[in-house]
Amino acid sequence: MNRGVIHVDESPIPLERWRRYLPTWLKRFLPIRGGRAEDHHGKGMFGFTVFLLSESIVFLSFIFTYVALRLTHSQNWLSPGISGPELSTFVIISTVVLLSSSFVIQRAENALQRNQINKFRWLWLMTICMGTYFLIGQGIEWSNLDFGLSTGLVGSTFYVLTGFHGLHVLAGVIFQIIMLVRSFIPDNYNKGHFGASATTLFWHFVDIVWVFLFSLLYLW
Repeated sequence: MNRGVIHVDESPIPLERWRRYLPTWLKRFLPIRGGRAEDHHGKGMFGFTVFLLSESIVFLSFIFTYVALRLTHSQNWLSPGISGPELSTFVIISTVVLLSSSFVIQRAENALQRNQINKFRWLWLMTICMGTYFLIGQGIEWSNLDFGLSTGLVGSTFYVLTGFHGLHVLAGVIFQIIMLVRSFIPDNYNKGHFGASATTLFWHFVDIVWVFLFSLLYLW
C-alpha cells in the first residue's frame, strides 16, 4: 500500500472544512482528509471517540431514569429506617482522588509524547494506584450502607449507577496496567501510542461521568 494515499472523504458532513477552526487538542480526535493511509492514530482516536459517545448515551439513559424516578417518587424515595447514601469525608476523599487522577494521567501521556518513558511509567503507575484506591473505597462504602440492591428505588438505582460506573473504572485500570506492561517492551511506543492516548481519553470520560453521578447521588 502506498503510505501517501489519501482516502476520499465521502462524509456528508464537511469535517475537513470545519477542522481548521477547531482547537489543537480537539483536532487529534478527527481523521485527516477522510483518513490518510498513515494516519492510524487519528483514525483510531476518532473511532474510540465515537465509542465513548455511545457509552455516554447509556449513562445518560440511566441518569435520566434516576431523575425521573426521583421526581415522581419524592415522597417515598427512602424506605422507613433507611438514611440513603451520605456525603461522608471518605466519599469526598475518594472523589478528589479519582478526579485528580485525570491530571496525573494527562501528564503521563504528555511525557510519553516527549519520549520521557520513565516519567510516563511513574505517573501512569500513580494513576493506577489512584483508580484502585477509588474502587476499594467504593467497596468499603457499599459494605457500610444500610440498604441493599433490593431496598426500594434508592437501592436499585444507587447500586446500578455506581456499579456500572465502577465497572468502567475497573476497565480503565486494566487498560492502564496493559499499557504500563507494554512500556517495558523495547521500542514499543516508537511506532505510536494510540493505546495510551485512548486509555487517557477513556479515563477522562470515567471522571466526567462521576462528576454527574456524585452530584445526583450525594448532593441532591
